Amino acid sequence: MSEHNQSLEAIQDIRRMMKRSSRFISLSGLSGIAAGFWALLGSFFAYNWIYEYYQGYKVSGYTGSSFQLLKYNLLALAIIVLIAALVSAYYFTWLKAKRNNMPLWDHTSKNLLINMLIPLIAGGLLILAMFRYDEWRFVAPISLIFYGLSLVNGSKYTLDDIRYLGFLQILLGLINTQFIGYGLYFWAFGFGVLHIIYGFIMWWKYERGNRQKSFA
Repeated sequence: MSEHNQSLEAIQDIRRMMKRSSRFISLSGLSGIAAGFWALLGSFFAYNWIYEYYQGYKVSGYTGSSFQLLKYNLLALAIIVLIAALVSAYYFTWLKAKRNNMPLWDHTSKNLLINMLIPLIAGGLLILAMFRYDEWRFVAPISLIFYGLSLVNGSKYTLDDIRYLGFLQILLGLINTQFIGYGLYFWAFGFGVLHIIYGFIMWWKYERGNRQKSFA
């Protein structure tokens, strides 16, 4: 091997190490698949509860107590789905980091978390305000848009694939604003189906056969 080729390889190795040090690459595709599964399961329960509420509405009309019960049940369900998705994401990411002998918590993962939390917290507080005033029409699109913004905002600290998922979530949320009344379907597709597709692609590209994908 010539000295020139050796120098090029050394430069490429340095470039890979610099990218690894500046990006969190332990995100697991299985985390996305698990998050999608929990979202679809939550959507199933939410659909049944909403359907039962409107069936009762047709029989006995509006009752404040039944609506309040539905509202708090849906909020509790959303929190449970969120916790399940976060626990799954932590578990599968921890497994991948351990398998690759990489730290789970460092300066890069801290920056990733902070940059993702800013849009998520802002969107969450906005949704809680809408929840307080019984304004439901834009809850699903707002959750999709702000979640997409958090992915795009945090993508500079992790794999580029996250950015494209974020763009799709934002686009889906914007389309949902034109189809009010179908929010649960858009929510299920964005948080459920898209997560499963994304997770499978990530697993196929970076984890299949326990391969370590470089950033070349």
